[in-house]
Amino acid sequence: MGVSGVGKSTVAKGLSITLGWTYAEGDAFHSPANVAKMSAGHALTDDDRWPWLRAIGSWMDDQIRAGEPAVVTCSALRRSYRDLLREGRPEVWFLHLVAGPDLVADRVSRRTDHYMPATLLPSQYDALEPLAPDEPGASVSVDGTAPEVLARAIAALGLTDQATTEH
Repeated sequence: MGVSGVGKSTVAKGLSITLGWTYAEGDAFHSPANVAKMSAGHALTDDDRWPWLRAIGSWMDDQIRAGEPAVVTCSALRRSYRDLLREGRPEVWFLHLVAGPDLVADRVSRRTDHYMPATLLPSQYDALEPLAPDEPGASVSVDGTAPEVLARAIAALGLTDQATTEH
């Protein structure tokens, strides 16, 4: 979880490869209308997000039923969004990727393959509600290289031994 451009896809892909988990890109669950709205520089409303979050939850249900460990990217900026994603899914755990606005703005401004413009970053930081102590998960800084962040993410998941013995 985290704001757009923080590195969710990079870390999730790394976890998937390193741990052998199924991976899904949360952006792929957005409706065409949501993508068009964001591409035009308009922030999504809660009404826009609920169907998207339910679609991600449905995908998670499929993975849980299949007994497949999985990772899915999702901004999950507000606690209410995370509550919906956790509802009936005690297995769900959040990894909050944390970075300052300047670092993320620089990353977003260099992306050429994404519809989310840098102009929407302030709205994401305004909406962001960091993980509360009673929520299942951990926060990890994205300072450093991608392998350093991935190592911190694996350690935060408590899977350091599994990652080093499997790959």
